[in-house]
Amino acid sequence: MPKRQLAKLREKITLSDITGGDTMADFSPSRIGIELMAGLTVALALVPEAVAFAFVAGVPPMVGLHAAFLVGLITAVFGGRPGMISGATGALAVVMVSLVAQHGIEYLFATVVLMGVLQLGAGIFKLGKFIRLVPTPVMLGFVNGLAIVIGFAQLEQFKVPGTSQVGAHGMEGGEWLSGMPLMLMLGLTALTMLIIWVTPKITKQIPAPLVGIGIVAAIVIGLGLDAPRVGDLASVSGSLPQFHIPQVPLTFETLTIIFPYALILASIGLIESLLTLNLVGEMTGKRGGASQECLAQGGANLVTGFFGGMGGCAMIGQSMINVKSGGRTRISATVAALFLLGFILVGAPLIEAIPLAALTGVMFMVVIGTFAWRSLVIMRKIPLTDAFVIVLVTAVTVQFDLATAVVVGVIVSALDYAWQNAKKIHVTSRDSKTVPGAKTYAIEGPLFFGSTDNFAELFTPEEDPDTVVIDFKDSRVVDQSALQAIEDLAARYEALGKTLQLRHLSRDCHQLLTKAGQLMVDSDDDPKYQVAVDYTVRTGIFGAGH
Repeated sequence: MPKRQLAKLREKITLSDITGGDTMADFSPSRIGIELMAGLTVALALVPEAVAFAFVAGVPPMVGLHAAFLVGLITAVFGGRPGMISGATGALAVVMVSLVAQHGIEYLFATVVLMGVLQLGAGIFKLGKFIRLVPTPVMLGFVNGLAIVIGFAQLEQFKVPGTSQVGAHGMEGGEWLSGMPLMLMLGLTALTMLIIWVTPKITKQIPAPLVGIGIVAAIVIGLGLDAPRVGDLASVSGSLPQFHIPQVPLTFETLTIIFPYALILASIGLIESLLTLNLVGEMTGKRGGASQECLAQGGANLVTGFFGGMGGCAMIGQSMINVKSGGRTRISATVAALFLLGFILVGAPLIEAIPLAALTGVMFMVVIGTFAWRSLVIMRKIPLTDAFVIVLVTAVTVQFDLATAVVVGVIVSALDYAWQNAKKIHVTSRDSKTVPGAKTYAIEGPLFFGSTDNFAELFTPEEDPDTVVIDFKDSRVVDQSALQAIEDLAARYEALGKTLQLRHLSRDCHQLLTKAGQLMVDSDDDPKYQVAVDYTVRTGIFGAGH
């Protein structure tokens, strides 16, 4: 390679290219210190979550901890958004529980492998870009719903350890704490929240959640208070994840069992990850990376399935802890995964002594910070349908799951958009200036499946003169239904023996129309848009009278 070209190539390759968007300023001593502290805080919050979600899925706690480590590490290094945290999540665990109950844990590992393959496919084909179709009201509903779900999940810590049972929607039942144990739990939780609120007013060098955990843990351990600890959930002591090929028959029957679960898990995982990616992007001022995140999530779950993990996706709660603790680069998320591994290998006794109240207080502060409170203020200022979508997505997220809520929200928003545009089409009639004795209809507004009925009612073929001109200059033909409406209108005029001319339609329309295509009048200012139609239209299997 010539030296001049090599020099230009070196100029283009920056530290940002190597570190996924991080700059040299991101690696100053002060920045590294903040990232390390943020990573430690996140790791402490990951432990009880991973254990709890493992119980929800019906698998041993170490399966959840290994998944949190592997998924967290791989997505931290290769993910589309520096600072975003991934691990074992409740949204996936509630889907896994029936698979584990019916077929066993080995089928879960095989499903996680297939889940990873599907997510890799989504990344390769760049399907992550479709997350742009999620409107703002759906995003607000997603954030609010997830905040409520996170809040409800923390209520489990106010029950006597070991009394809850796994149900269809996670941990259910259980005996509530009462008397002094309940008062102590509430007091320590409130103290943690107060410390987190006050700390930023004093110093921002240490993440407020870490200060809250440290002080409350010191009080409980120092005074010997009888408060529930992390160790009451389960032991977090273990070893490195071991390579393990899922022990399932390699048959078509196995595929029919695991594929539906893998597809649902892959969809939920990607939707939650990509929405969290956008949310973190708004907070950090960075955009993009959707396809890269799909690849990272897929690779992480593929590896995790072969190392005895339950799989995972982005965690909005831990991501918010990281961002609000100052985590902005890949260092914090990577360190969080490594700290978690350290807890598993050597630090279990120390972590098991941490009071659950401290971690519960941290998560309650996450709930307060995650919930889009401004959505309550703007409810009266935005269109009624948008307000309805916010409430609907929030409710469906809480009652069912995130993927269902987002799909429902997008469908409702799309139907509202179609309805609003369907009402925009109208016509202005006048005597033709170019064809003597003819009548011209000037169409305004989009012509698509939602507006075809209104379009047909705009014309009066029986009353019109023998020559009629329809001008689409201020309209746009969008889909197959629109083409069919034009064909049907042409047939109505043809049946009356009247001449119809179509002006200002794109060449794409000309090629797709059959009978009506012969009525088009070419002009130099014809539009050049493309019509979204299916294969049958493009191969000519379409037309009036067919």
